[in-house]
Order: sequence, then C-alpha cells, then structure tokens
Amino acid sequence: MRLTLIALAALLPAPALAVQEPPTIHVVRHFDTPKGEKDPDLLPQGVARAEALARWFRGKRLCAILVTQYKRTRQTAAPTAAGRSIAIQSYDAADIAGAVARAKAAACPVLIVGHSNTVPDIVEKLGGSRPGDLAHEDFGDVWTVAEGKTGHTTIAP
Repeated sequence: MRLTLIALAALLPAPALAVQEPPTIHVVRHFDTPKGEKDPDLLPQGVARAEALARWFRGKRLCAILVTQYKRTRQTAAPTAAGRSIAIQSYDAADIAGAVARAKAAACPVLIVGHSNTVPDIVEKLGGSRPGDLAHEDFGDVWTVAEGKTGHTTIAP
C-alpha cells in the first residue's frame, strides 16, 4: 500500500515554484539644499518637499529606505520613515552597486535616496531608463523602477 501511494504521488504534477517578482524601487535625489556647501541641511523648501514625499507614499507599500552618509539624504527620507516606523539604512554614496544589490534583494518596495551624480546611475543599474544628468536645481523627481519599466513623478513642496 505504501509503495502504491508513493507511486501515485510521483505521478502528480509538482507544485509550482513561487517566482518572486523583482521589487518596485523608488529613487530620489535628496531635496533642496544650498549650493556649494559640503554637507548642508535641507532648505525649508526641501523640508516641505520631504513632507510631501511622505504624503505621496501614503497608500503605497514600502519596507526599506536606503540613504547615503550625508545629512541631506537622511533628512529627505526622515518624514517617510517616521510615518511608517521604518528604520533608515545607510549606504556609502560611492557604493552604487552595493545599494542597488541591497534594493534588488528586498522582498518588497524600497526607496533609495541619492545625489545628482548618483541617481542616473542607480536608475540605470536597476534596469530602468537612465535619466539625464541632474543639475543643482533639479529637486523633486522620483523615478520608480518596476519590472524593467521606469515611471517618473515630481514632488512639489
């Protein structure tokens, strides 16, 4: 009887393996800062834009936030993290590949906060369409990479 059950089990189709979809990853450059300062705080307009980003994320899934070692990236992400009780994780601004690998390994949506000289590379390495170079005045853009497609939103203060 036991051999019959084993033989019958062998004839049944194997259960489908769950295929994990790549996570949705949102990439933003830190928000408004004064020009020419090494590690500035956000300007009042940048703080307002960071609060608007937190509102934009309402109703959207998000489980991880990656920021660089600079105050401006942490301040950009702070309202979003606080509103969801998500611990902000740091990555080295020079280690784009490491940040991308961490985001891709996540089981749910991620926000990466970078800089004008890193965001285009991050979006491209995630498999999205590379944005153009960013100038100092380019604040407020969010690129969303999901399943190889790139979406774009602008966050107003």
